[in-house]
Amino acid sequence: MSSAVKIYDTTLRDGSQMEGVSFSVEDKLRIARRLDAFGIDYIEGGWPGANPRDSEFFRVATKERLNQATLTSFGMTRRIGERAE
Repeated sequence: MSSAVKIYDTTLRDGSQMEGVSFSVEDKLRIARRLDAFGIDYIEGGWPGANPRDSEFFRVATKERLNQATLTSFGMTRRIGERAE
C-alpha cells in the first residue's frame, strides 16, 4: 500500500464563492501556475460550461504546461435518492 498523500485543491472554484471575490481568467491561470509550483497534485478549475469565464478558463488552461498538477473540473454532486449519472 502506498503512503503517498495526493492533494486536490479547489481554490479556483470554492475560493471564488465568497462575496466580493471574482477571479478573472488571468487570475485563475496565475493561481493555477502557483499551485502547480507548490507541488499540488490536482487543481480543480471550476465547472466548465457553468459560465463564460469558466468555459474560457478551461479553453486556455488546457494549453498550459503544468509540471506537477493535473487540471480537473467539477462535475456535480448528487442528491440523496438520485443516481449520479
